[in-house]
Amino acid sequence: MKFLGKKRASVRPLELPGELEGKVKSSRRRRSLAPSQLAKRKAGDEEEEEEEWHPPTTRKRQKPVSETESGECYRSPFRKPLAQLTNRPHCLDSSQHEAFIRSILSKPFKVPIPNYKGPLGLRALGIKRAGLRSPLHDPFEEGALVLYEPPLLSAHDQLKIDKDKAPVHVVVDPVLSRVLRPHQREGVKFLWDCVTSRRIPGSHGCIMADEMGLGKTLQCITLMWTLLRQSPDCKPEIEKAMVVSPSSLVRNWYNEVEKWLGGRIQPLAIDGGSKEEIDRKLVGFMNQRGLRVPSPILIISYETFRLHAEALQKGSVGLVICDEGHRLKNSENQTYQALNSLNTPRRVLISGTPIQNDLLEYFSLVHFVNSGILGTAQEFKRHFEIPILKGRDADASEAERHKGEERLKELISIVNRCLIRRTSDILSKYLPVKIEQVVCCRLTPLQAELYKNFLKQAKPVEELKEGKISVSSLSSITSLKKLCNHPALIHDKCVEEEEGFMGALDLFPAGYSTKSVEPQLSGKMLVLDYILAVTKSTSNDKVVLVSNYTQTLDLFEKLCRNRRYLYVRLDGTMSIKKRAKIVERFNSPSSPEFIFMLSSKAGGCGLNLIGANRLVMFDPDWNPANDEQAMARVWRDGQKKTCYIYRLLSTGTIEEKIFQRQTHKKALSSCVVDEEQDVERHFSLGELKELFTLNETTTSDTHDKIKCRRCVNGHQVRPPPEGSDCTSDLSQWNHCADKRGLQDSVLKAAWDAAVTFAFHHHSHEEQRGIP
Repeated sequence: MKFLGKKRASVRPLELPGELEGKVKSSRRRRSLAPSQLAKRKAGDEEEEEEEWHPPTTRKRQKPVSETESGECYRSPFRKPLAQLTNRPHCLDSSQHEAFIRSILSKPFKVPIPNYKGPLGLRALGIKRAGLRSPLHDPFEEGALVLYEPPLLSAHDQLKIDKDKAPVHVVVDPVLSRVLRPHQREGVKFLWDCVTSRRIPGSHGCIMADEMGLGKTLQCITLMWTLLRQSPDCKPEIEKAMVVSPSSLVRNWYNEVEKWLGGRIQPLAIDGGSKEEIDRKLVGFMNQRGLRVPSPILIISYETFRLHAEALQKGSVGLVICDEGHRLKNSENQTYQALNSLNTPRRVLISGTPIQNDLLEYFSLVHFVNSGILGTAQEFKRHFEIPILKGRDADASEAERHKGEERLKELISIVNRCLIRRTSDILSKYLPVKIEQVVCCRLTPLQAELYKNFLKQAKPVEELKEGKISVSSLSSITSLKKLCNHPALIHDKCVEEEEGFMGALDLFPAGYSTKSVEPQLSGKMLVLDYILAVTKSTSNDKVVLVSNYTQTLDLFEKLCRNRRYLYVRLDGTMSIKKRAKIVERFNSPSSPEFIFMLSSKAGGCGLNLIGANRLVMFDPDWNPANDEQAMARVWRDGQKKTCYIYRLLSTGTIEEKIFQRQTHKKALSSCVVDEEQDVERHFSLGELKELFTLNETTTSDTHDKIKCRRCVNGHQVRPPPEGSDCTSDLSQWNHCADKRGLQDSVLKAAWDAAVTFAFHHHSHEEQRGIP
């Protein structure tokens, strides 16, 4: 038996390399027999056996691995040293890097699904597929509103067509089309056809003349959004749009865009600021270019536009929308000329009352949106205006009437191509019943004496008969209108003994003071006091009070303080931002305010006052549009209660004459705009000059003038004709000489105060259950 120690002793010390070689071989044998190394040995056994280790001939400090010539110097032939972990990338030279990137890019794409055999296709990621243009929204989705449909092509034409130029469907965004009512869908289609020149080749404008409450704003927002996002050519039709509106509606337009588009778009509303700041914003808006403009809609007031028109005329705008467009009825004013000089072919004019005074104003509106389709102003006056007005006069001959009707039909056929008009009877499907009432109130003895005294002294009748209307005549008209409201409004003139009021101060009661309201001195104020008291005590209804004069609103305030009614007031002194806040608060069911006082000339347009369901129009305006706008504040989308409208007139006075003049203008408007051919011809132009008279014996001068055939001795014996409503001619309304025929319990309770006569009618037939 051999001992290991003895074997070691027989080794010669000088033969170190051989000894090491033997140890290495012995070590290899021992390592190769290790079970953990068997698997590795199978793969690289041959290479391992060929490897030999040669130690350095001299002993010296070993260089770092990176400094050796080969770069592969190891301390052991069996195990590589541990590499130091570092985040620094291995530095390659430029040629190595380029070669590495090319090797990556040259590898073909492999589908990461095992054994996938389907087609890979030729479409690369992020690259638009040529020849497959598609609409922005699905035209075949249920309820889709398609504004444009490409023409159907035969199979042969489909082969020949250039697919890069094939037109696509234009479909309204489903977010909007889902909320559009049927008449609004029709309106959007009409607007789009007009501004894209599909209705009248070469003309790109139209007039949206729907009556109040039909959603003109929503229809125009839908039009803008569609034009800004799509067209048959698979790209936006326009880059920018501009909305010009009264200052009181700028914030309302901004809120409506936010409401319906929900942050998809950021409009720019100019509602205040210095001249330099506004100019900077407008220049920035006009300089925007490209497919995705940051603020593609500008909302600006007429006043601000006129002052800053120069900045807006340096570029082009795809579409201009003019809200309350009847402001452009005079082609000579600065606002009209500034807007007309804008570089924009597409123009939409919104007006619920396109005819306000005469046909020449109507011509100005049509000429603004589509210049030339009615000729020049002189040609229009000669060919249309003069024959139509002659035919409308109550004293016209048969030949003049026939010629007037022919020219009217010709005018309607031309204008209807670019004008859309729907009346408020459409709202009967969506809104509760509206009861409209014209209430004649007798003058108090004090008012009657002051009125007669004024007519004796001022004597403006001769001036009107001679065809002259001087400043004193206009001042006299205003004085009489204020006297009809309340004697307190002309008390100062009586004190100063102005023309027509000399000695009038003696007619006032002893110790009279304007500090107290004293409603018993005015017939209309007395009736109003009863209406408010009965409404407050018998219901939770709210009331809107409207007047043309801020002095009358002051009287309302005194009355409210005396009766302890909570109220809010909106007139021309209130800022735009504050208006929106008080309207929102009043409309809240939890708000305590009972009365909303409104100056018709300060903010009657566009306001939504559905928190109230009763409205009192305290005095009439010469322009029927102002009254119509004010009376439409409560009967709007969102109203849940039956609405009552009261129009108060002083019996036999100038107020009835003004109301009759309104009726004449509305009859003219209904002929041209609403195409009603059977409008009664009640008033001649000569009769309308009888302003300065007082009829103390009548219960209603207006009822006398219409020569009613349904009333006997002032009492109605036949009901209104079927199908009539409150948009019909006044002769087709209910006529009441006493309170028995009234449907409104509040007016019944107020009748004995000072009411002499009432006209009333409803909006539609849902009359059951009206309180």
